[in-house]
Amino acid sequence: AARLRRLDSDPRFVAAARGARGRLPGDERYGDPLSTAGAEPAHLLGQRIAARAGERPSAARELGLGALQLWQALAEAQGRGHGREDVAILFTDVVGFSTWALDAGDGRAVELLRRVAAAVEAPVGAHGGRLVKRMGDGHMAVFDAPEEAVAAACEAVAGVGAIELAGHRPQLRAGIHAGSPRQLGGDYFGVDVNVAARVGAAAGPGEVLISSALRDRLADGAVALARGWRLDAKGTPDDLEVYLVAEPTTTKCNT
Repeated sequence: AARLRRLDSDPRFVAAARGARGRLPGDERYGDPLSTAGAEPAHLLGQRIAARAGERPSAARELGLGALQLWQALAEAQGRGHGREDVAILFTDVVGFSTWALDAGDGRAVELLRRVAAAVEAPVGAHGGRLVKRMGDGHMAVFDAPEEAVAAACEAVAGVGAIELAGHRPQLRAGIHAGSPRQLGGDYFGVDVNVAARVGAAAGPGEVLISSALRDRLADGAVALARGWRLDAKGTPDDLEVYLVAEPTTTKCNT
């Protein structure tokens, strides 16, 4: 066992394994916290392999991560992740939550967050969405079908609007954009994610805004739009247009 450990840490074997990874397709840096930060089996296995050797150089570790790197590349070649998957990106948050929480106190703030999470995450799952992350009073989710993203957003807005806590009625806002962000581990990155966040921030209380890119992917007649305008926000394209959702065919928004 001691000899195997020495061989596994031998700089020559480690360098050879890393060199092999560099010639494989996929992300040769697979195994860092970003690339394995997910709940999929490959992510969990990558976390275990990366943690097993710790900071010690290990040829076995490099070979194990190389196998997962190759698996990831094959998955990407089939259209999953790495910027090849076209998705609808939803951002939500509770308007004025931080200001309200200062006066309400931690106990009520936590209770409200729990109720908001239930009101948002249930329709996300019911409409085939994948919750990417929670951000305090906000959520990010992705959907394969743009119509389902709009329906989930409207149900979430209505659900949060029905909450009452100590005389306070929170209001949710939501923004949806469509694009092909890069998937790294369980998260998504890239310009399209930033645009979706800006669209969400531009929505008013109880509103759902969608970008022109999302609108163009909707089936005819699936969603009624009240009005549109050009959004001038930092980090967004100069020609970005957004539209206020009036009434999807499946549910009504509080607009």
